[in-house]
Amino acid sequence: MTSEPAISIQPAALEEMIRGIFSAIGCDADEAQTIANHLVESNLAGHDSHGVVRVPRYVDWHKAGYLVVGRTPEVVTDGGAFLLLDAGHGFGQSVTKKAVALGIERAQQHGAAVVALRNTGHCGRIGTYAEQAIAAGLLSIHFVNVAGSVLVAPFGGVDRRFSTAPIAIGMPLEGRPVVLDFATSLVAEGKVLVASNGGKDLPAGALIEPDGSYSSDPHTLYGDYAAVGPRIPGNGPGAIRAFGDHKGSGLALMCELLAGAFTAGGCAGPTKTRGCITNGLLSIYLSPAHFGTEAEFQRMGREYVDWVAASRPIDPAAGVLLPGEVEARYRASRLRDGLNLPASIWEDLRRTATTLGVAVPAV
Repeated sequence: MTSEPAISIQPAALEEMIRGIFSAIGCDADEAQTIANHLVESNLAGHDSHGVVRVPRYVDWHKAGYLVVGRTPEVVTDGGAFLLLDAGHGFGQSVTKKAVALGIERAQQHGAAVVALRNTGHCGRIGTYAEQAIAAGLLSIHFVNVAGSVLVAPFGGVDRRFSTAPIAIGMPLEGRPVVLDFATSLVAEGKVLVASNGGKDLPAGALIEPDGSYSSDPHTLYGDYAAVGPRIPGNGPGAIRAFGDHKGSGLALMCELLAGAFTAGGCAGPTKTRGCITNGLLSIYLSPAHFGTEAEFQRMGREYVDWVAASRPIDPAAGVLLPGEVEARYRASRLRDGLNLPASIWEDLRRTATTLGVAVPAV
């Protein structure tokens, strides 16, 4: 960790301020609440890279005309159990939640559904949408890309070719739901953003320089930047590395093809289409009840994950954790103790709120 001072704030007060910011730029009450809740919940889950650190960037993108308030996904193709939706560059948290609701509705009707969504603003933490499907009793798989965002070097290369291309999978096991959610890059771009603002340091070798040497310095990705203010991904000379060498690189390629090319929303490159993040998603929803395996799925699945978690741990104090359990621990502790934000991130948020005439809570 860096030594930058941090401020402590209660989640409810932070969410109220963020909601006020998005109301001030024209979002209706429901949209502002959806965005604010999603961002604060990401911080609560320990995903600071997808939390409130994003707010000033979203506001700047809206001001520049890249993000549009009040969008509802437009149905481009409707095949019953499959849909192609266009978000019209709406705020990602809002339009993606609506797209997931459509996917859930169709899977509950047909037993399975495939929903392709293109041209959505940055939709945040993808695990949120797996959790939305879990709440409806559905399995879900989400492949995501970022059109026009070239940040990650392929295995064996140094030039940026992929977006961070996340994947999420949700399993609705009663009493122990499982949510897998990760970027195919070694770190998400938001983690570089957090590190550049005095938050958690990057793992050694998370980035790669043009000469092939490894780096953990955010300047590798952003170039020069002020202590408080915007960071522009790709302004630096280097790239983020793919996780797991050829494995993460291969998964990133498939995310670009499935969520970018297949949806016709565009891949990370070679053409940059917009000045902000535009996500594409390909989501699959499955209903165990319709497949006739619900009882067996619950029994076998729960028996199996309990057995996996019962493996003798390397560190008895840490235990063996299933996907999603780290987030649950973070949420419990941060709801209890409040959220700590690096001072530079808080200053950026405070300045954004003050500029828009939004009340800033005491910290």
